[in-house]
Parts: sequence; C-alpha cells; structure tokens
Amino acid sequence: MNTNDLLHRALQLDFLSAEEGVFLFENATTAELMYVGNALRQHHVPNNVVTWIIDRNSNTTNVCIANCKFCNFYRRPGHAESYITTIEEYKQKIDELFEYGGDQLLLQGGHHPDLGLSFYVDLFKQLKELYPTLKLHALGPPEIAHITKLEKSTHYEVLKALKEAGLDSLPGAGAEILSDRVRRLISKGKCGGQEWLDVMRAAHQLRLTTSATMMFGHIETNLERMEHFVALRQVQSEKPADAKGFLAFIPWPFMDEDTILRKLKRARNTVTGDEYVRMIAMSRIMLPNVVNIQASWLTVGKQVAQLCLYAGANDFGSIMIEENVVSAAGANFRFTADGIQKAIREAGFVPQLRTQQYEYRALPPQIRQQELDRVAMVVD
Repeated sequence: MNTNDLLHRALQLDFLSAEEGVFLFENATTAELMYVGNALRQHHVPNNVVTWIIDRNSNTTNVCIANCKFCNFYRRPGHAESYITTIEEYKQKIDELFEYGGDQLLLQGGHHPDLGLSFYVDLFKQLKELYPTLKLHALGPPEIAHITKLEKSTHYEVLKALKEAGLDSLPGAGAEILSDRVRRLISKGKCGGQEWLDVMRAAHQLRLTTSATMMFGHIETNLERMEHFVALRQVQSEKPADAKGFLAFIPWPFMDEDTILRKLKRARNTVTGDEYVRMIAMSRIMLPNVVNIQASWLTVGKQVAQLCLYAGANDFGSIMIEENVVSAAGANFRFTADGIQKAIREAGFVPQLRTQQYEYRALPPQIRQQELDRVAMVVD
C-alpha cells in the first residue's frame, strides 16, 4: 500500500477497506487528506454553500438503564432527579422553538424500563395534533432496539408504528463505535453494533431518512474507527434506490468531563483539532455514498469547525436551542442564528438554512429582521 494510490482511488469513489483506511489515516499528511476530502465534498455538493438548521434537542426522559460510562445525563429509575417530560413542558419548548424560527424537535431520551411503544405513539400523535407543521427527528437505534425488546416485536414493526404516529426521520444516535468490544466496555446496556445497523436497515426499508454518527477518541483503535465507516457504507449501499438512507454523517470526539470512563482512568479526550480535521476528511474518503458531512462545532468549537469546511464538511449542524447530554460531559460551545451564519461567512462560504431533508429553507422573518438590524448597525 502507498498513500498516493489510495488517495487516487478515493478520488474515484472507490470503497477502501478498513485496513487501507488505517494506512491512509496513519501515513497521509493532513494537507493530503484535506485536499481529497475537499475534492470529494465538491463532487457531492458542488457549490460554496454550507448548510445549518434550527432545531431543539429535548429529552423525553432522563431515566435510563443502559448505564453508559460516558454519560452524565442519565438517572436510574426512582432517582430523585428523574423525570418524564409532560405535554405542557413540550408545548412551552415547541412554542419557543417556533419563536426562534425552528420547526424541528430532536427528541431523545433514555432506556426507560416502563416506556413502551404505546407511550411514544401517543406522544408523537399528540405533538403532531398540537403542531401539525412540527418535524419529529426522534429517538435513535438504541431506543428503537429497547422498545422492540419491551414489545417482543421487530424493528420494522416498531418503526412503522412510530412513522404512522408522526416520526419524520431517525437520528443516528448511540452509534459510538460499532465494535462490540468497545460497546461492552463503554455502553454495555445498549444494543450491539449489528443491531444498531439492523435498525437502520429497517428504517431505510420504510423510507425513513436517517443520519449516522461516530463518537471517537476513547478506547477504540484506528482499525475500529475504519471498520465503523465500512459498516455504515455497507448499510447505505443496501438501501432501496428511492430511499435517502444515511443523508448525513456526524463524527465528534468523546467529551470526558466527570464521566465514569475518565474517573476510572480508562479513557480521556485527547483528540486534537488536527485529529478531528483528519477524521472529517476520512469520513469523506471512507463514505463515498453519503452526501453530507457535518462538522461538530458543539464539541470542537468554531475555529476547528471552520477548518473542517476545507476538509470535506459541508454542514454546520444546528444552533442547538437546547442540548443536555453532550453538554453534561463538557461541550460548552454555543451559537445563535446570527453567530452560526457569521462563522460560515468568515470561513469563506455562504450560509444556507435547511431542513432535516437537506432542503433549503428561507430565513424566518424574525431572523431576517435580525440580519437587517445587524447590517443597519454596521452602516450606522
């Protein structure tokens, strides 16, 4: 193997093996990876536009029996701080979301032992009755797997019922690293890697748009990172021709503040800005059949995320009106609608508001007015 041959094959959209990916990641320069990542970005998204979205990341419950060692958010059943979000609380959150110009609720929670399919079906129906234009980007494969076990059903039937109740798209949450060795050590109570992938296969059969993620920089090896890419790529290649499948991929580094993994001295976040940029480029190289790559500004900050736009990323994600899980482990960066657009422009790109389906949206009136006010202040 040599880097030049592998980079040339990547530019031809070849499917590199996990071992070839490791060789590239460990031997190519950052400049080389960025060049190829950017060229592949231009192939998939041939313009100077960087997309972003307004949504709210809320939680159905903080009760969870998965006991992930990287999560500070969950509470065990019966804990004094445990909760299940009420409809009245959702109404307040969604009203605020609409006031900010958003239309999507990213709704996730824990593996609550008592919340089965009927709970989520009823919740989704209620929310859609109250807010017909609301988009529900909700749950994730581990939660679907958990509900399936409670119901003694199948992933397909659970997802079908949720889609009929109002589910619009399925986040790629809980992927972490799709290696059962890793998952046994950091998230033993969650579904295994193969089940995560099987949930996504079922979602694609139902024509549910999905995303995929990776949380890296803890106990995984470089080979396990690349095997993660290969597994996602395989599932994407199996989707029905008329399904969008994985419409986006989002990698982020493990956030370690006060986590059990760090306290036990098993792992801590040592991912540098350079390594994150290289992983964005490797995402493009190893996933030639996924159109959109998102830079996780929430975990790496503005400047590193801006650099990622030259390494293969074409999306800046959400302004995150509310986010609890990653923030509880030390992710403290924040953007307003004005701030995220400014950051994209500073990097030399054109910001464009989008939907979860990556369709362009016009700026809502309240944000357009903020833009006009900002321009007026500059002129004055």
